[in-house]
Amino acid sequence: MTTGLFVEQSLNGLQLGVMLFLVTAGLTLVFGIMDFINLAHGSLFMFGAFLAATFVKITGIFWLALILAVLATGLIGFVMEFLVLRRFYHRSHLDQVLLTFGFILVFNDITRIIWGSIPLPMPLPEILSMPVQIMPGVMYPSFRIAILVLGLIVALCLFLIIERTRLGMWIRAGASDRQMTSALGVNVGLVFTLVFAAGAALAALAGIMSGPISAVQIGMGEPILILALVVTVIGGIGSVKGALIAAIMIGMVDTFGRVMFPPAISSILIYLLMVLILAFRPRGLFPANV
Repeated sequence: MTTGLFVEQSLNGLQLGVMLFLVTAGLTLVFGIMDFINLAHGSLFMFGAFLAATFVKITGIFWLALILAVLATGLIGFVMEFLVLRRFYHRSHLDQVLLTFGFILVFNDITRIIWGSIPLPMPLPEILSMPVQIMPGVMYPSFRIAILVLGLIVALCLFLIIERTRLGMWIRAGASDRQMTSALGVNVGLVFTLVFAAGAALAALAGIMSGPISAVQIGMGEPILILALVVTVIGGIGSVKGALIAAIMIGMVDTFGRVMFPPAISSILIYLLMVLILAFRPRGLFPANV
């Protein structure tokens, strides 16, 4: 493998890892804080991509479409949690899985009714469609670099919010002892709703970033959901730091595995990695409440 190819594949692995982190961050927070298994997280990823493609077509401005799609998907998550999901917090995980799996089927049908079965294009602004030279003779898509930078910024912001703000303190307290936190005057229900809405918004952001690379199509959330669950388990449920590190590990293993091994082997490498890590650290790399 040449130096140029190694650098390019390394950046591809980092970019995939950062995009997985954007999906996994919301999933691991909801699971770790609210003890709620949300299989419909991949559908929110899909909604974000479809809404962004629609808003780009309407407004012609990618950045405006990105903001509108993230806000709209966050609102969808807010409504989902407020109207339905909060009634299942004290139910078994099996009930939660069945409920959110039903949401997957409903959301796929809603998407098919609104947008049809044909994949939608996701045009990029000119500044993100031009390749940049990362080293002599090696060009790299600027959009993938933008994903990498954006994901690292989101990771830093999440860490600061959870560890350094009053809202983060409320989130950690609510996750540790909901009844005591409520007795101290914190509206834990509202905090949990906002956490779920933020997780939905992050899933939408990941879907938007994925749209120009892969097709914006029905069912695009299910494959990414499987990878996000693997990242959540490896990183440690509820740990943002663990989600970031595990996502980058998965991104690098998957990218280099596809280059260096036959498809039959490369497709199972990330699951072998998960088994190996859980054999020594059953709770994941960085188990935490948040």
